[in-house]
Amino acid sequence: MDSATQNSDGTGVLIVRNSRSGSAVIREDPAETFAERLPAAVVRELAEGEDLADVVEEVMESDAAPAVLAVYGGDGSVSRMAHLARRHDRPMLAMPGGTFNHFVRALGLTDVDVAIDALQAGSAVPVGVVEATADDDEPVTVLNVVSVGAYPELIGERERRSSLGKWLGGVAATWSALRRTEPLTVVLDGKRARVWSVFVSVGRNDPDRVATMQRQEVDASVLDVRIHHARGSRVRALASLAFGKRTAAVLRAVRLFPRDADIERLVVPSLDLKVTPQPGRPSVFVHDGELEERAPGGFRLRCVAVPDALQVYAPRQ
Repeated sequence: MDSATQNSDGTGVLIVRNSRSGSAVIREDPAETFAERLPAAVVRELAEGEDLADVVEEVMESDAAPAVLAVYGGDGSVSRMAHLARRHDRPMLAMPGGTFNHFVRALGLTDVDVAIDALQAGSAVPVGVVEATADDDEPVTVLNVVSVGAYPELIGERERRSSLGKWLGGVAATWSALRRTEPLTVVLDGKRARVWSVFVSVGRNDPDRVATMQRQEVDASVLDVRIHHARGSRVRALASLAFGKRTAAVLRAVRLFPRDADIERLVVPSLDLKVTPQPGRPSVFVHDGELEERAPGGFRLRCVAVPDALQVYAPRQ
């Protein structure tokens, strides 16, 4: 029996739902779709405070370990499931359940039905990832981007204002960042620089963007690095975080977007970066929207492109 036949009704599929993802958008509940199209799948909803890794490890250690690991959630949940799928050598079914869904959109997974179609057709494609390692920690799997500088600080400010809601919290965080964001010092290949931000994208990305939030390639064997040197204002530093083409075009038209001369682009297989914030500033980085805090004073961040690292059910492109 081939994998497409075996998984057509959800047999051997574990679906983990993160209902807290995508709180900024109105999204249809996929429970009915799961019940109709994958009736034999095991569906687990993450409870408040429950960790996705704990759920997966528990099921993988049971007598009925799944053949496919599936996730319905945002980029953070999908990224964590990708890491677990690689650990357990399982293909992944990723379904859009977040606000932006950068990774699944890059694979053409526009909704839950498209993802299930690919599963039932046995259409699994090899996907490249980045392994990011902070200091001596275990590497984490990254599907879209790793960033240091202005964007992680903005995410941190927003999380501290989460009680205001995503929209008001975002406005308050942006206002705070406009007043408080400071450049970082980074060392790359022995060269020291003051920067507003560094974005490390999985695979080659749009050359006109600084904040490469969404990957552009399915497979990826390189890192596309954007370094925003601190030769402009805080306003330009935050304007560089515009990842929509229309928004970036407007900011360029009113001369708020960073100058081309201030952006350095590298396409490399790996990157070894020493990051030092100014005294009193947070020591943080972000991967796929997930904020990671480090000990004060700075850290070392290593990123390595890993092609064909993961099998994901998606339409053939």
